[in-house]
Amino acid sequence: MTLRQAITNAAAELAANPHLSEHAHRDAELLLLHTLQIPRVTLIAHPDRDLSPDQRSLYQAAISRRLQLEPIQYIAGEQEFYGLRLHVSPAVLIPRPETEHLVEAVLALLPANEPLKLADIGTGSGAIAIALAVHLPFAHITALDISPKALAIATSNAREHNVGDRIDFLESDLLAAVDHPTEIFDAIVSNPPYIPESDRPTLHPQVREHEPSTALFAGETGLDIYRRLIPQAKSALKPNGLLALEIGHGQRDSLTNLLTGWNDISFVNDLQQIPRVALARKPNYFNPEPKNLSQ
Repeated sequence: MTLRQAITNAAAELAANPHLSEHAHRDAELLLLHTLQIPRVTLIAHPDRDLSPDQRSLYQAAISRRLQLEPIQYIAGEQEFYGLRLHVSPAVLIPRPETEHLVEAVLALLPANEPLKLADIGTGSGAIAIALAVHLPFAHITALDISPKALAIATSNAREHNVGDRIDFLESDLLAAVDHPTEIFDAIVSNPPYIPESDRPTLHPQVREHEPSTALFAGETGLDIYRRLIPQAKSALKPNGLLALEIGHGQRDSLTNLLTGWNDISFVNDLQQIPRVALARKPNYFNPEPKNLSQ
């Protein structure tokens, strides 16, 4: 069987599943490239190269996993985020392009050449913390997650990108494990769970059945973690410290209310013009009146 034939056959298998039909050929090709560990240019140049029996077996195993709606990122064990290749597993949420807006917003507001203390709450694969550490070379980051398995993956990713010496990984429910959590951070960032439980049936099965539910759902309204996190962040931030949160569709007004008493409240839209990031500053002791700059 040639590479071309293998992809054609696998794509036909995947297309028979209504949940996979839209991207069947793309998925078949990506999984073949992963199985053979070859670049796409090799596939284009040598489509009639034969697969060995072992390669065929490995490829069919990968296709079988995809037919069970397992995300390609878990099958391949990696995902790109903000130009960084990260290891992922079912223990962590798959980093998504929407979260890159959170990183961009934070980098736009923090000085790159000053020592900073940051916290990334619910770090998962470490995507946000590592991206910030790479682009803020003088920052020290505390990355927290309630899952030991997630922290193991995040630690490995940080080492691979040579920022492990500037990130402390802590097992923690939000900021609970931080010593002396009073006015110690210049910025706190988080992509917390924010999907309402009522939306569970509407999610794509590959998300609902394979990604960790503790990283997805936050009570009936999706606001449970924000309600706990925002007051904790206010205690742990320095005056004028930055709070940056990824938010879900339709949550802008709710976050505005939860951030009452903060300064410089604003939102960043994603590429579909949906508010995706909430930003706010802890009031300075000498300027306690909150200002709302939301547009």
